Amino acid sequence: MKTVAPWTRFYSNSCCLCCHVRTGTILLGVWYLIINAVVLLILLSALADPDQYHFSSSELGGDFEFMDDANMCIAIAISLLMILICAMATYGAYKQRAAWIIPFFCYQIFDFALNTLVAVTVLVYPNSIQEYIRQLPPNFPYRDDIMSVNPTCLVLIILLFISIILTFKGYLISCVWNCYRYINGRNSSDVLVYVTSNDTTVLLPPYDDATVNGAAKEPPPPYVSA
Repeated sequence: MKTVAPWTRFYSNSCCLCCHVRTGTILLGVWYLIINAVVLLILLSALADPDQYHFSSSELGGDFEFMDDANMCIAIAISLLMILICAMATYGAYKQRAAWIIPFFCYQIFDFALNTLVAVTVLVYPNSIQEYIRQLPPNFPYRDDIMSVNPTCLVLIILLFISIILTFKGYLISCVWNCYRYINGRNSSDVLVYVTSNDTTVLLPPYDDATVNGAAKEPPPPYVSA
């Protein structure tokens, strides 16, 4: 009886909207690419005009600077790195190169771990939500309404919201992983061909190599009758 690994049961070539996992990975990479490009444009505009993101005390109850130059440069570098990773994933899925998808997959795992850590922090320290809300500016939208909600209900609402986000992110991770497995398996099948006869397994070379090597061999000597 053939045993199947547990993670292979979740392998599928289709994803949301009934499209192929390769198409879904391309769309996901383009979506992330657009988002990070917009973030990069916002950061560059903020770096060119710092006064645009400086709020007066009448607006926030105290002087508040959105970002200093050092943090702005770090954010720009992260945005450029994310654009590179998303472009690599899109190119790798389009050209069927599995290695190019790995950085984007690692980013998804890291992002999922951070969101899980946030959920655990909310669950372990529920009072931290109220303290964070109290630190918000007085004219922050819906600040008083949020403060009036029962702390237990607020924690449950936030945990439910984070759980939905984690479920969606986990589904996207599975789509990218299935795309990687699909491309990797297809490339392997193009390189090696296995032929099983009885209890013997023969490893054949690729078709292109076989034709090239076959053409390079010298023809046999002509047959001479005795």
